[in-house]
Amino acid sequence: MLRLLCRSSAGSQTLVRWARRSQRGGGLLLHRALSCTSSRRCHGTGSGEVNGQPAENGSSNALYRDSVLLPKTEFPMKLTGQKLLDRELQIQQECGFADLYSWQRERKAKNKFCLHDGPPYANGDPHVGHALNKILKDIRNRFEMLRGRQVHYIPGWDCHGLPIELKALGDLGTSGLSPLQIRQKAREFAEGAIARQKAAFQRWGVMADWDQCYYTFDGTYEAAQLKVFQEMHSKGLIYQDYKPVFWSPSSGTALAEAELEYNPEHVSRAIYATFPLVTLPPKIASQKGEAHVVSVLVWTTQPWTIPANQAVCYMPNAQYSVVKRVDNSEKFLVATERTASIAALLGTDLQTVGTFTGSLLEGGICKHPTIPDKQVPLLPANHVTMVKGTGLVHTAPAHGMEDYSVASQFKLPVECMVDEDGKFNELAGAELQKLSVVTEGNDKVISMLKQCNALLKEEQCVHSYPYDWRTKQPVVIRPSKQWFINTETLKDKAKEALQKVRVLPESARSSLLTMLDRRTYWCISRQRSWGVPIPVFYHKESGEALINNRMHIFTLFKEKGSDCWWELPIETLLPPEVLKKSKAGAVSDYVRGEDVLDIWFDSGASWAAVLEDSRADVYVEGKDQIGGWFQSSLLTSVAVRNKAPYKSLVVHGFAVSEKGEKMSKSVGNVVDPDVVINGGKPAYGADVLRWWVAESNVFSEVQIGPSVLNSARDSISKLRNTLKFLLGNLQGFDPRLQAVDPKQMHYIDQYMLHLLREYSIKVTDAYSEFDAGRVIRVLQAFITRELSSFYFSIIKDRLYCDAEDSLGRRSCQTVLEEILDGVTRSIAPILPHMAEEVYLHAPGHDEGETLFKSGWIKSSSVWRRPGLEEAVEGACAIRDCFLSSIPGKNAARYDLTVAIEPGLLFELMESLQEEPTSTTSQLAELMMAARVNLATKMPRDLDPEALLNHGTFLINLEGGVIREESAYSIAVTPTSAARCPRCRRYTANSADCLCPRCQSVISQAH
Repeated sequence: MLRLLCRSSAGSQTLVRWARRSQRGGGLLLHRALSCTSSRRCHGTGSGEVNGQPAENGSSNALYRDSVLLPKTEFPMKLTGQKLLDRELQIQQECGFADLYSWQRERKAKNKFCLHDGPPYANGDPHVGHALNKILKDIRNRFEMLRGRQVHYIPGWDCHGLPIELKALGDLGTSGLSPLQIRQKAREFAEGAIARQKAAFQRWGVMADWDQCYYTFDGTYEAAQLKVFQEMHSKGLIYQDYKPVFWSPSSGTALAEAELEYNPEHVSRAIYATFPLVTLPPKIASQKGEAHVVSVLVWTTQPWTIPANQAVCYMPNAQYSVVKRVDNSEKFLVATERTASIAALLGTDLQTVGTFTGSLLEGGICKHPTIPDKQVPLLPANHVTMVKGTGLVHTAPAHGMEDYSVASQFKLPVECMVDEDGKFNELAGAELQKLSVVTEGNDKVISMLKQCNALLKEEQCVHSYPYDWRTKQPVVIRPSKQWFINTETLKDKAKEALQKVRVLPESARSSLLTMLDRRTYWCISRQRSWGVPIPVFYHKESGEALINNRMHIFTLFKEKGSDCWWELPIETLLPPEVLKKSKAGAVSDYVRGEDVLDIWFDSGASWAAVLEDSRADVYVEGKDQIGGWFQSSLLTSVAVRNKAPYKSLVVHGFAVSEKGEKMSKSVGNVVDPDVVINGGKPAYGADVLRWWVAESNVFSEVQIGPSVLNSARDSISKLRNTLKFLLGNLQGFDPRLQAVDPKQMHYIDQYMLHLLREYSIKVTDAYSEFDAGRVIRVLQAFITRELSSFYFSIIKDRLYCDAEDSLGRRSCQTVLEEILDGVTRSIAPILPHMAEEVYLHAPGHDEGETLFKSGWIKSSSVWRRPGLEEAVEGACAIRDCFLSSIPGKNAARYDLTVAIEPGLLFELMESLQEEPTSTTSQLAELMMAARVNLATKMPRDLDPEALLNHGTFLINLEGGVIREESAYSIAVTPTSAARCPRCRRYTANSADCLCPRCQSVISQAH
């Protein structure tokens, strides 16, 4: 038996009968075609008077004004200024925002949801970047909590590092201060920043237990971090070595890749320098004459590294040529494909003397241009490119990562000529010593090259160059004895783990993989005081490192915090049993290390301190964390647990100005979230800020400014208007006592429940995809198209003018209450303050009950009524045809005759209007006409002035099993009835007489 929906048993039998007939005939494989309009659902009533809106003046109208059930509610249309701010704070207090997280943690739940908070840096005031990130997370957390899941979300802060140290000390610097004094000042500064940020997050409505946060300077956290360090060290993944690292002279410490910012407009003095060949490669020596007449030509943007040169590298598979200048007969060895570019640069022709494969250069030896008697070999290397330069690369192992790899392969010396201040040391020679390598030292090296005739050409080169992310000053690469993580051995496992992680947007996955590939090793030691000390001791004479990996050190850190590394005597930190197990000498032979761990290792170990053995469902951070927290968390977790710490990643963009520019105080385009909420002009409140986050495409750059915020405020205002209409029409209605069973409802009301269920499914899917923007688009379309333009316009007459307790009115109110409840719950994750405010005014629940403790949208599968959908949408198709026949006119002034040949469509329309003619049927209500006549053919006595139109409607049921295209015709004539002084419908016998419906209502009331 087909489950087609008709209210009466006769209607059900008719539908089944027609369904069987359609199945026997195979159905019509035609698409629905409407001659009057492409829309299946009617929107609006045209211009003119609106049905059901009672008059406010006129003597006869005034008699019945009090009998009309107009909307009544104390819910305010607008909240602005201080009233808005006070109301939001009042809602937070009355509805238990502060206790909500703890409440949901204590309730029983079958499913759990864990969003692990990436710790913001505790070095300043809250900004819109914080708002974007925290609100985005909170929207998802509130959604999951409403769905009945137990949410695990512990806010955290990244509390160590140089930026905090520098800000805390200010102009004092570190001069004369002990490590403990520096740490105390840094801690106090961080605590102040945390307090300000925490207060802002709470004001934004972020749900958490704000008394149970995690901090990377907390002893318990530090102990968990050291356990990760110890386990990685025991697996041989952490080691100490002397190799090149990014070094910040302005900060005086090594930096990791994630602590760099690349300045795309950095200007360097690039040079072309000659390295005379003193020994030609053996395989080509017999062909090319004397060695001294050929010079290897190199190009570099870092002339200051020339004194540290140990080799010149070539690409083995590339073609190289010896070329001769036509203007002075000098000969150079260059890559063949770079010859034309070099000739243009020099402004002269270059004649090719000979060409050969790069592998033939093996065994060649050059003279160092600035150091007498020093010779350097020609060596093959894979990092040589032909994009710029000469195809031959000057190689200084102490000042380049690829250069160091060449040195390791060919056993070249790694001589560092640069000190920790970024100045040449004594190894560079008296001429260069104490000169800053990036300024006057660079100039001096260029001058020295000129003096020895080794400088062929100099040019300005604009290129991307690494800067210290904190000081905004250039960094250098110099070798230093540091602690490293061997990421090369972790890469494959990390990539494999990442393949099992869902990434939103998917395009970010390639960036994650690229960042992993770029990192061959990770320098994790820093030469500062404010951080977690590396628990290592060094032998006073040999310098050999001894790490205390016993539980003893973890216990000390957990109980006393990492300050104990400086507070306690070395005998306590390095007890006899550790020395004995390590077969070391006396404790007096050792000194404690002074390096601290990289803050990316700090935050990257947060899974160990916060998640313990579990994995987070999701990490949500900005795109800058692709090479930062996302990566450091992945590497440490894979190293210790062989799995990623997250099941999915959400990567959002940055907050920028309305013009798409990066925010800058100097430009004056910084948007302060505190000013957004509390004013400025105007005060927008927290929900506007939250709407901004939700409405934005967070996977790209997110614009914010006055226009964006005003638009968000206006959108919320329109939403309030809709909610006020719903609340106003539910005055005195208690759904617990007066709700109507869906089977007894009007078809249009049942149909709205069907649409509400579809809406709830779409909204739920959008939230699940971290797409709150789609939630808002679905919400606005539902309100505009399904409610305001369709349902509300149809049911106002029934709401306002039917008897208060009539089945039709209660049916409508039952649906309005469901719509109010569904819409309110759907916006709650985005607008928690307004949602709770609406819930306080809504009927059907006890005083003190809050929305967030009462669950998600309560749609029912019973609301899905496919047969009903065809009945109502068939009627809407006819109505669209009707309205298009009287453009711009009031449908209530016309009678409508609908003629449909016997068939399924006619039977469906009969279920909406059982009698041949009616002013009060459900079909008349849908048409919003004065009277509807329903027949199988047009009457013979049809008014010759009638407007005629026709169309077709394709009925499609049971997934296409039942298909029938039905034709219909309509005739539209001005009604002869008078306007009822109470309901204003044209259904009265005379102008001073009530229509039959209103007569009945008034008589019942008396």
